[in-house]
Amino acid sequence: MSDEDDLEDFEPDQDDFEKEEDEKETEEGEDYRKEGEEFPEEWLPTPLTEDMMKEGLSLLCKTGSGLAHAYVKLEVKERDLTDIYLLRSYIHLRYVDVSENHLTDLSPLNYLTHLLWLKADGNQLRSAQLNALPYLQIASFAYNQITDTEGISHPRLETLNLKGNKIHMVTGLDPQKLISLHTVELRGNQLESTLGINLPKLKNLYLEIKNAGLQT
Repeated sequence: MSDEDDLEDFEPDQDDFEKEEDEKETEEGEDYRKEGEEFPEEWLPTPLTEDMMKEGLSLLCKTGSGLAHAYVKLEVKERDLTDIYLLRSYIHLRYVDVSENHLTDLSPLNYLTHLLWLKADGNQLRSAQLNALPYLQIASFAYNQITDTEGISHPRLETLNLKGNKIHMVTGLDPQKLISLHTVELRGNQLESTLGINLPKLKNLYLEIKNAGLQT
């Protein structure tokens, strides 16, 4: 069985991969950033290393024709990372958690075309933009510095978490590309309008309305 066959049949596992994202995590005490908390603009450069990869890799699975194997899950949380360039070489990764670091750039993930699940909460990201990843189904960018929703066009994306960012307007969520997106979390932003949220499969939309004059 090929990688593509495995990915076609993938069903997101709530127990293993979304425990930290269920609705019980909405309590204020769980937030990565407290209101008014400031962070320095620069951090000491801390790139992802081979040793960190060895510690964080797990879940050995078949790849390609089924004759080879590779680790497909990576967790490198709370490592003060500023650079994940090394991930460009780990093309078989399917589940990646880089939460609670100091990342400003996720572009190395563009090479992970088998990626199914991504968690990048609690970093310094200003954008969630990535190339369209053909199998990505769950993506979380909560508690960053993201200001817009441009560049999110993954055709199989089902769940998108942008909680606790700095988004004023929802733009770029193309209903012709995001044909599977059914759950969007936007609480804790600075939304001025719900315009731009027009998704064909949308079932769950979470908004925290602070402005009584919010336009819809």
